[in-house]
Amino acid sequence: MNYAAFRKAQQYFQSEDGKIAYIDQGTGPVILLVHGIPTSGWLYRHIIPQLSSHGYRVIAIDMLGFGSSDAPKDYEIYEEHKQAQRIINLMDFLNIEKWTHVFHDASGLWTWELCKLQPQRIQNLVILNTIIYEEGFVPPMRFGKNLFTRFVMWLYTIKFTNNKLITNLFNMSVTQNNLTKTDLEGYKKPLLEGKNKAMYYFFSRTCHNLPNYKNILKGLNKPTLVIWGKNDEFLKWEPQEQLVVKDLDILPENIHLLDAKHFIQEEQPKYISELISNFVAS
Repeated sequence: MNYAAFRKAQQYFQSEDGKIAYIDQGTGPVILLVHGIPTSGWLYRHIIPQLSSHGYRVIAIDMLGFGSSDAPKDYEIYEEHKQAQRIINLMDFLNIEKWTHVFHDASGLWTWELCKLQPQRIQNLVILNTIIYEEGFVPPMRFGKNLFTRFVMWLYTIKFTNNKLITNLFNMSVTQNNLTKTDLEGYKKPLLEGKNKAMYYFFSRTCHNLPNYKNILKGLNKPTLVIWGKNDEFLKWEPQEQLVVKDLDILPENIHLLDAKHFIQEEQPKYISELISNFVAS
């Protein structure tokens, strides 16, 4: 599937702040797939059909400011709790009361905020290399809220530098970068369209003062599956492992460390789909 076909398959929900794109495929128990930064639902393009073929209804969202969704000019509109509320609003729109919540990268922040608002909506948590505690968070750079950061984000909107930046990102974030031009198009195109404001908010604000969600995690009491690329240079499992396992009360058999880096959806999509499917079924 190329990115044009992926976009054609997307549907839209009109939120108060702009249009939200999403994939809705399959029937059965609901699994929601949430991307991070600077990606979109395209990150899960290999996993969506795998899960739907196993008897699940799969929702893959493009968060506001990413992918095919709108990208309003205001920066504060991308605050974590506002993004969390938009997920809830989409699921209300789809008349989905409960779901298994799969999340990656910066969507950990939106997920923990969602758990503040309506934790009862989430039946199971599936953690894929996401932001949890400061101990495991090693961003390549902590930008300030200034013109330099705006300039760096602007570089993503220029074809030549966009290509260099995205190629370099995947060179660092997968074990072997075998992504084709078709694969990379789905990551490049939204940024070339100017979808960089939510990314600016994250790098200029959140990176400097990562919220502490310890009390939220300790009170969740949700069945939790961890699938983590153990060679990730940005989000590390080992430094925070004991904290996360204790606070979320994760069973040892539900922790799977892959020989992969950050974008595990690109490296081992079939295995990840099998792990998620088996976990939800059990």
